[in-house]
Amino acid sequence: MDVKVYSAAWCRDCREAKRFLAKHNIPFEEIDIERTPGAADEVEDNVGKRAIPQFVIDGKWVQPYRPGRGFLHEEMSALFGVPHP
Repeated sequence: MDVKVYSAAWCRDCREAKRFLAKHNIPFEEIDIERTPGAADEVEDNVGKRAIPQFVIDGKWVQPYRPGRGFLHEEMSALFGVPHP
């Protein structure tokens, strides 16, 4: 499984998304939209807005959070096939 995480250092939901992946030993490549030229535009081109975090799992874009709800632990656990406490 190829997992990329579009994120930024200032993003709280991004930190939670990366903690989730690390906790479940899911390897990922982090793409910082502030430091990687064109990354913010890539997010906007694929999801219609500059909303992070974004996962790209085997080429499919997935938004792992909802505004006002934060990181979607239950949904992401099911997607990755890992236990949800």
